[in-house]
Amino acid sequence: MAIDKQLLEILACPKCKGDLALTEKQDGLVCGSCRLLYEIKDEIPIMLIDEAVKLGEDLKPISS
Repeated sequence: MAIDKQLLEILACPKCKGDLALTEKQDGLVCGSCRLLYEIKDEIPIMLIDEAVKLGEDLKPISS
C-alpha cells in the first residue's frame, strides 16, 4: 500500500523543512535539497535524520 497522499502533502524534511518526494518504488521519501532518503518501513516513514540514507548526485545511495 502506498503512502497516503494527504500525509505526503504535510510531511517535510526534518532537517531543512523542505518538500519530500516519493521514490519511484514508493519505499522512501527523498529530500532533494539535503540529498537524504527517508525509508518507509511497514507503511511508516522513518523521519529521523540519523536514520536517513545519504544520496549521491544521481539520487542513488552513497556506498559506505
